[in-house]
Amino acid sequence: MFLARVTGTLVATQKVGAMVGHKLLTVEPYRLDPETRRELKGTGRTFVAVDTVGAGEGELVLIVQGSSARLTPETKNLPVDTVVIAIVDQVHVKDACVYSKDGGRVT
Repeated sequence: MFLARVTGTLVATQKVGAMVGHKLLTVEPYRLDPETRRELKGTGRTFVAVDTVGAGEGELVLIVQGSSARLTPETKNLPVDTVVIAIVDQVHVKDACVYSKDGGRVT
C-alpha cells in the first residue's frame, strides 16, 4: 500500500466494456521526507488509478498496486494495476502528526 495525492482525473471514452462506469484518477505517490521525518513529499511520479471510494482532487489517499488492486469487490475482474482503496484522515509518525485532512501538511 502507498500514500498518494489525487492530482486529477482521466477521461477515456473508448475502453474495454468492463471498465465502463469506473472513475479514473491520476495520483502521485507520497513518501515520508527521509531527512526530517516530519512531512510527506511527492515522488514526482504519476499513476492512473481506479477510484473505489469517491476520492477527489487534492485528497490524500491510500492506493494498492499489482495483484492487490484486483482483490476489491469492485475491481475483482477488471484489468487494473492501481486502485484507490481509502481516503486518508491522518498520518502519524512516532509522536508527530505529519498529515491531517483538516489542516494537512502535504507539500
